[in-house]
Amino acid sequence: MSTARLGDARRVPRTLHPIAWWLWALALATAASRTTNPLLLVLTLTVLGFVISRRRTEAPWARGFKYFLMLALIVIAIRVIFRTVFASGITPTDHILFHLPRIPTPDWYAGIQIGGPVSLEATLSAAADGLRLGTLLCCIGAANALANPKRALRVLPGALYELGVAVVVSISVAPQLIESVQRVRRARRLRAGRTKGFRALRAIAIPVLEDAFERSLRLAAAMDSRGYGRVGRATTASRRITAVLMLAGMVGLCAGAYGLLDGTAPKLLGLPAFVAGAALCCGGMALGGRRVSRTSYRPDPWRAPEWIVAGAGVLSAVLMFLSSQYSAADLNPSFYPLRWPTLPLLPTLAVLIAALPGVAAPPPVRPLHQRDQRAGAPAKPDTKVPA
Repeated sequence: MSTARLGDARRVPRTLHPIAWWLWALALATAASRTTNPLLLVLTLTVLGFVISRRRTEAPWARGFKYFLMLALIVIAIRVIFRTVFASGITPTDHILFHLPRIPTPDWYAGIQIGGPVSLEATLSAAADGLRLGTLLCCIGAANALANPKRALRVLPGALYELGVAVVVSISVAPQLIESVQRVRRARRLRAGRTKGFRALRAIAIPVLEDAFERSLRLAAAMDSRGYGRVGRATTASRRITAVLMLAGMVGLCAGAYGLLDGTAPKLLGLPAFVAGAALCCGGMALGGRRVSRTSYRPDPWRAPEWIVAGAGVLSAVLMFLSSQYSAADLNPSFYPLRWPTLPLLPTLAVLIAALPGVAAPPPVRPLHQRDQRAGAPAKPDTKVPA
């Protein structure tokens, strides 16, 4: 094959490696967790929406990002309601919005009061905290909308296969429920039934729950028929050694992460402990992977687009971490006194870098009729075979 034809083959629409999407989403969630600036958080949500609208597939579960947005709004509302009901720390300079009936509390209640004056500063502070948590949920929702978790299971080490299956099953619950809700609503719409309102909730919820039970039974039968959880060739001694190595490795990773984050910790508790923990975990996974033998059909390639997507997310998290060293007041603005938050340059650049996958990632595979419509080709008429 010539070089030109090889380059054309690499530009053919394909599905990006799922690990690249998850690395990008988790890194962007790490970056969002470093700030409570509402402008940066809204910009992060805008970047998520841009990448999803450009690179999601036509699978039913890929349309579930709007449900994570609704969940984020619910989180913000709950955070504001709790801050409103359990009002405390009101200063004389606060802007009072309204007063709630005051409920007296005992002295051992740690000074928390129920009801009383509700200030604008406290409400905005609670909304900013809820917006940060909602943005983290939307990052996970973006990974669910862009990556297929079942395909990510094929690249896990053999020692983590059973744990990976459990994680994949738990992660795929939300997309499957969204698909079931969409299917039931479509069926009710075809039958001229109600698809909105409180009355339609019971008619939609019961078929969705029934579908979830049936799917669980089919999954259990499929896992049992494929020998899920079998011991294999591993002996009792090898299993115990694997458990000890993994446990010691996780302890080393936790101690090393604590030493790297805490500048006052001893030097041996930082990078050396982290490296030792990683080595023990790798040894445990290599030993535990011998008892699981798997074959892979059409493995997902890892090419330049995967490096760009994962690198954009990691670079965004690194820049956000570095910017917190000198612009902490801009990343976590205070609403006391009340003032409009600023948009710092380096954190803004870090969030905008995360939008690079919307352009650098290969376009997803579209159905044939959609590709013809985008190319401007007329629809082919139906042809009949002569008798």
